[in-house]
Amino acid sequence: MVERCPECGAIMSYEISTKNYLCKSCGLYASKEQLEELRERKRQSVEKDKKKRQQSEILSWWLSKK
Repeated sequence: MVERCPECGAIMSYEISTKNYLCKSCGLYASKEQLEELRERKRQSVEKDKKKRQQSEILSWWLSKK
């Protein structure tokens, strides 16, 4: 399975000796667990931003001339 960097999207290489992943593009160095945590945080952030954007659009529509 190919791991993608949660920061830049580049392919990460696995270092067997340290059991960590390294992104040669942005330099992110993390274990499998850390990568999963980073992805979960990013997913939550994207969902939060999406909800804020939707609320803003609804408010703009509501306050606009009807």
